[in-house]
Amino acid sequence: MKQVVQNYKSGELAVLDVPAPACKPGGVLVRTAYSLISTGTELMKVSEAGMSMVGKARSRPDQVAKVMQSVATNGVPATYRKVMGKLDSYTPLGYSLCGVVEQVGAGIDDVKVGDLVACAGNEHALHAELNWVPRNLYTPVPDGLAPRHAAFGTVGSIALQGVRQGESRLGEVALVIGLGLIGQLVVQLLVASGVRVVGADPDPARCELAERLGAAACGDPGSPAVESAVAELTGGHGVDQVYLAAGGGSNQPVELAARLCRDRGRVVDIGKCRLDLPWNAYYEKELDVRFSRSYGPGRYDPEYELEGRDYPIGYVRWTERRNLACFLDLVARGDVDVEPLVSHVADFDDAVETYRSLKDGELKAVAVLFRYPEQETETRAPEITVPATPRTAPAAPARSGTSPVRLAFVGAGNYAASMLLPHLAQREGVALQTVVTTTALSAANAQRKFGFAEATTDLDAVLDDKTVDAVFVVTRHSSHAELTRRALLAGKAVFVEKPLALSEEELAGVLAAVEESGNDRLQVGFNRRFAPLLQEAKQRFGARSGPASLRYLVNAGRLQHGSWYLQQGTEGSRFAGEGGHFIDTASWLLDADPVSVYAVATPGNDDLQIVLRYPDGSTATISYVTTGAAGFPKETLDLIADGKVLRLDDFVRASVHARKRWVSSRLPKARDKGQNAELASFIKAVRSGGPMPVSLDSLAATTAATLAVQSALAAGAPVALEKSR
Repeated sequence: MKQVVQNYKSGELAVLDVPAPACKPGGVLVRTAYSLISTGTELMKVSEAGMSMVGKARSRPDQVAKVMQSVATNGVPATYRKVMGKLDSYTPLGYSLCGVVEQVGAGIDDVKVGDLVACAGNEHALHAELNWVPRNLYTPVPDGLAPRHAAFGTVGSIALQGVRQGESRLGEVALVIGLGLIGQLVVQLLVASGVRVVGADPDPARCELAERLGAAACGDPGSPAVESAVAELTGGHGVDQVYLAAGGGSNQPVELAARLCRDRGRVVDIGKCRLDLPWNAYYEKELDVRFSRSYGPGRYDPEYELEGRDYPIGYVRWTERRNLACFLDLVARGDVDVEPLVSHVADFDDAVETYRSLKDGELKAVAVLFRYPEQETETRAPEITVPATPRTAPAAPARSGTSPVRLAFVGAGNYAASMLLPHLAQREGVALQTVVTTTALSAANAQRKFGFAEATTDLDAVLDDKTVDAVFVVTRHSSHAELTRRALLAGKAVFVEKPLALSEEELAGVLAAVEESGNDRLQVGFNRRFAPLLQEAKQRFGARSGPASLRYLVNAGRLQHGSWYLQQGTEGSRFAGEGGHFIDTASWLLDADPVSVYAVATPGNDDLQIVLRYPDGSTATISYVTTGAAGFPKETLDLIADGKVLRLDDFVRASVHARKRWVSSRLPKARDKGQNAELASFIKAVRSGGPMPVSLDSLAATTAATLAVQSALAAGAPVALEKSR
């Protein structure tokens, strides 16, 4: 299928051929009829992409701060790879469309194949021929409403949510500053609510359009006409509400709002304009400044948007989906007229030229629609995804010395793109065969950047491909165990990023797949034991005769709001996802697997203290904390035994204090946490047919110990691991 994409590093726009998205449970596959260009939001993104690197940094200081924090935590090389990988990728455009349901996922019963729906979301309602859209981000189109008008649904919801935030009442007067697409819709919604409206915009054509659509008066923000209209309509008191629907770097909108708003009036920010509030003006009038967050309640909540968990209507009357349905109803009943806003309709194949014309100012437009080719398709019954029956296959044989090891990647997110694929793309004797992702564009990006022979969204095709020797599972935590199980049953060698499993049942399922298939070719991404600095330090430390004490401080830090790591209901606790790294490192240094786990936590389980006991009496204490200073090293480790001490400082420095003291080079080095060496060991094992780099017993023991932490917290006592194995 085709999709409009942009490279944020170069600014390149393209209509790209990408794999069609799969129809997942909890949503529908929609073939687009019309999609709407947001001439404000999208053109701002297009303009930013055309800036120099310095210009990009100036426009997004929030992202610069994140980069600097990453440098402090992960070092310059790793951060550079991550940032450049993200910049030099195709990103999607679009978030408002109308189309026809082509396939229905499991659990969906409110629409059927052939229904017309309006769709929302900057990850799901893209300028693409096909989109998978979850339940709460689509709504059926009312009978009789034209698809080109229904394509305004998302943008209309943004305007509607802004009006709701203003709490407009019948008979009030409002000022709308900025009469672009959002501003024009706000004007109509206010008029439909019985509010008299004054508009302000420097473009005379937009002012004229707003007056035709119901505004009482409009004019240039700097002209006396706007102030005169406000004074006449309000008796000199000022407007009840001001809606900031303007963009740009001028502070004029917020200053005008303060001047023309009445005492204790409401100022609602809908657009992205400069907000240097003049303190005296806002204080003296005690103005109520409010923000309108996109389409409405549910936005940025993954449980609502991705998992389909609705908010009870008695507690949250207007959600994203209900706003979308409400706006479409207003258009269908004629209370809002979007046809006068349509400045241009372009064929989807002409998308790049259309964006160029908009950016260069050749095309003056309020709203632009992409029209997609009509598809002649057979009417089909709804399709429901049913889990495939496990297949058994013998373990992969050893490869010949000249035959490349053919790899498939399931998932190609930030970690895969920055920490795994760069090491594999140029490795001799390795062929990147297929990348499979749930979103078409991420597969296309990985194919372009790393040279995969094929890109797809069809996992079954990858597992059935007999030319694929090994499968890398680099997806979200909740899918690791099932994908690993299926790949093992298909006879593939498997490299799965941590964690291997999120429950004892999932772990048992993976081990059952090994027993059923006879295929134990499994590696979990516990990379720290492969770190060159730590390996040298262990060698320098040497053998020990008595029990050891190990202390491991992990300064994990706070997660950003919205991180999927916070979705504990589906993705497990943060420690369940990451803790295996540290338990595996401790067990490798102590040359044994733990026999018991004890854990205590601060309120809210923010900071964990975990004590592992080993067969010879050795102990390992892992302090996993989120409340430390951001600038402090992430990982520090001490191993003490037989009068010797091994110390590791965040994979930058290491030392061993014994009869002879050893200290690693003082020259600054990049943090090497072992990914490259780990991958080399895995590829060697796949090629030769020899043992995996880490035994299956060790992988299972580390996973069981990680899962036992939660049990130990709940029990308030040590948890023995003999039965877990």
